[in-house]
Amino acid sequence: MLPPELPPLPALTRAEAELIDRYLEVVDLVGRINPARAEHTYGGLRAAQALVGRATALRDALDLMHQRGESEVHAVTLARALRVLDGERRARRVGVPPPTHPWPPTRP
Repeated sequence: MLPPELPPLPALTRAEAELIDRYLEVVDLVGRINPARAEHTYGGLRAAQALVGRATALRDALDLMHQRGESEVHAVTLARALRVLDGERRARRVGVPPPTHPWPPTRP
């Protein structure tokens, strides 16, 4: 049995698509750096090194939108695109995971 088909991406300009792609790359890297989820320092170090280039690409995507006169961000449409591209799951890695034990510790 095949998995259900994902809904189609909403219509985006090239610059909006570039913005979404670069944003998700940054989110993925920040998720790898997150000390609350990391297991080793080396992976976080590599992700942090790559983050510089990806953040620059994200800035360039926003700059291109601005230069082309795309001064408004259509948040509802871009949020739909992020959902289709699994952005909610990817962004959860950036946050602090729920505690595995009660905090603060209870006193006897």
